Amino acid sequence: MPEKPQTVSPFVIYLFLVIGLLSAVAFRLLTIVNSFSPELLRPLWYFGVIGYILFFAFRYHISEKRKRTIRENRLLEKIEGSAPLGREEREQLAYVLSSIVKSKENINYLFIFALSLLAVAADLLLAVTGH
Repeated sequence: MPEKPQTVSPFVIYLFLVIGLLSAVAFRLLTIVNSFSPELLRPLWYFGVIGYILFFAFRYHISEKRKRTIRENRLLEKIEGSAPLGREEREQLAYVLSSIVKSKENINYLFIFALSLLAVAADLLLAVTGH
Protein backbone atom coordinates (compact mmCIF):
# COMPACT_ATOMS: atom_id res chain seq x y z
CA MET A 1 0.00 0.00 0.00
CA PRO A 2 1.50 3.37 -1.00
CA GLU A 3 2.48 5.82 1.68
CA LYS A 4 -0.21 8.38 2.46
CA PRO A 5 1.02 11.73 1.10
CA GLN A 6 1.14 14.62 3.53
CA THR A 7 1.91 18.29 3.20
CA VAL A 8 5.12 19.59 4.74
CA SER A 9 5.09 21.60 7.94
CA PRO A 10 4.46 25.37 7.92
CA PHE A 11 8.06 25.84 9.11
CA VAL A 12 9.42 24.11 5.98
CA ILE A 13 7.00 26.04 3.75
CA TYR A 14 8.12 29.39 5.18
CA LEU A 15 11.80 28.38 5.26
CA PHE A 16 11.81 27.74 1.52
CA LEU A 17 9.74 30.85 0.87
CA VAL A 18 12.41 32.92 2.64
CA ILE A 19 15.21 31.13 0.76
CA GLY A 20 13.46 31.90 -2.54
CA LEU A 21 12.80 35.53 -1.62
CA LEU A 22 16.38 36.16 -0.43
CA SER A 23 17.73 34.61 -3.63
CA ALA A 24 15.45 36.88 -5.67
CA VAL A 25 16.71 39.90 -3.73
CA ALA A 26 20.32 38.83 -4.31
CA PHE A 27 19.86 38.61 -8.07
CA ARG A 28 18.02 41.91 -8.27
CA LEU A 29 20.80 43.65 -6.32
CA LEU A 30 23.59 42.49 -8.65
CA THR A 31 23.60 45.53 -10.94
CA ILE A 32 23.38 47.95 -8.02
CA VAL A 33 26.14 46.19 -6.06
CA ASN A 34 28.29 46.11 -9.18
CA SER A 35 28.03 49.92 -9.39
CA PHE A 36 29.12 50.52 -5.80
CA SER A 37 31.03 47.42 -4.58
CA PRO A 38 32.12 45.19 -7.48
CA GLU A 39 34.03 42.91 -5.08
CA LEU A 40 30.67 41.80 -3.61
CA LEU A 41 29.28 40.79 -7.00
CA ARG A 42 30.54 37.19 -7.01
CA PRO A 43 29.56 36.33 -3.38
CA LEU A 44 26.10 37.82 -3.97
CA TRP A 45 25.74 35.87 -7.19
CA TYR A 46 26.72 32.58 -5.48
CA PHE A 47 24.28 33.30 -2.65
CA GLY A 48 21.49 33.81 -5.19
CA VAL A 49 22.36 30.74 -7.26
CA ILE A 50 22.71 28.40 -4.27
CA GLY A 51 19.47 29.73 -2.81
CA TYR A 52 17.65 29.17 -6.10
CA ILE A 53 19.09 25.64 -6.35
CA LEU A 54 17.63 24.82 -2.93
CA PHE A 55 14.34 26.62 -3.57
CA PHE A 56 13.64 25.16 -7.01
CA ALA A 57 14.72 21.65 -5.96
CA PHE A 58 12.16 21.87 -3.16
CA ARG A 59 9.44 23.21 -5.50
CA TYR A 60 10.24 20.45 -8.04
CA HIS A 61 9.91 17.81 -5.31
CA ILE A 62 6.52 19.18 -4.20
CA SER A 63 5.23 19.41 -7.78
CA GLU A 64 6.32 15.85 -8.57
CA LYS A 65 4.76 14.56 -5.34
CA ARG A 66 1.41 16.12 -6.29
CA LYS A 67 1.55 14.75 -9.84
CA ARG A 68 2.57 11.29 -8.66
CA THR A 69 -0.37 11.18 -6.23
CA ILE A 70 -2.78 12.20 -8.99
CA ARG A 71 -1.34 9.76 -11.58
CA GLU A 72 -0.78 6.71 -9.38
CA ASN A 73 -4.26 6.92 -7.92
CA ARG A 74 -5.98 7.91 -11.17
CA LEU A 75 -7.66 10.76 -9.31
CA LEU A 76 -8.40 12.84 -12.39
CA GLU A 77 -10.12 9.95 -14.13
CA LYS A 78 -12.13 9.19 -11.00
CA ILE A 79 -13.31 12.79 -10.65
CA GLU A 80 -14.21 13.03 -14.34
CA GLY A 81 -16.01 9.69 -14.27
CA SER A 82 -19.08 8.69 -12.39
CA ALA A 83 -17.42 6.22 -10.03
CA PRO A 84 -17.85 7.13 -6.37
CA LEU A 85 -14.74 8.22 -4.48
CA GLY A 86 -13.66 6.07 -1.54
CA ARG A 87 -12.03 7.24 1.68
CA GLU A 88 -8.49 6.80 0.32
CA GLU A 89 -9.24 8.78 -2.85
CA ARG A 90 -10.76 11.56 -0.76
CA GLU A 91 -7.64 11.67 1.44
CA GLN A 92 -5.40 11.81 -1.63
CA LEU A 93 -7.45 14.61 -3.17
CA ALA A 94 -7.41 16.42 0.17
CA TYR A 95 -3.59 16.18 0.18
CA VAL A 96 -3.26 17.60 -3.34
CA LEU A 97 -5.71 20.44 -2.72
CA SER A 98 -4.30 21.21 0.73
CA SER A 99 -0.78 21.28 -0.69
CA ILE A 100 -1.82 23.81 -3.32
CA VAL A 101 -3.70 25.98 -0.83
CA LYS A 102 -0.85 25.94 1.73
CA SER A 103 1.77 26.78 -0.90
CA LYS A 104 3.28 30.25 -0.74
CA GLU A 105 4.57 30.17 -4.31
CA ASN A 106 2.22 32.99 -5.36
CA ILE A 107 3.92 35.28 -2.81
CA ASN A 108 7.28 34.39 -4.30
CA TYR A 109 6.08 35.06 -7.85
CA LEU A 110 4.61 38.44 -6.90
CA PHE A 111 7.75 39.39 -4.95
CA ILE A 112 10.04 38.45 -7.85
CA PHE A 113 7.86 40.39 -10.29
CA ALA A 114 7.91 43.55 -8.14
CA LEU A 115 11.62 43.26 -7.37
CA SER A 116 12.41 42.77 -11.05
CA LEU A 117 10.58 45.97 -11.93
CA LEU A 118 12.44 47.83 -9.16
CA ALA A 119 15.78 46.39 -10.28
CA VAL A 120 15.24 47.53 -13.87
CA ALA A 121 14.18 50.99 -12.68
CA ALA A 122 17.20 51.25 -10.35
CA ASP A 123 19.59 50.14 -13.09
CA LEU A 124 18.13 52.66 -15.54
CA LEU A 125 18.42 55.40 -12.90
CA LEU A 126 22.04 54.45 -12.23
CA ALA A 127 22.77 54.48 -15.97
CA VAL A 128 21.23 57.93 -16.37
CA THR A 129 23.10 59.35 -13.36
CA GLY A 130 26.41 57.86 -14.49
CA HIS A 131 27.00 55.19 -11.83
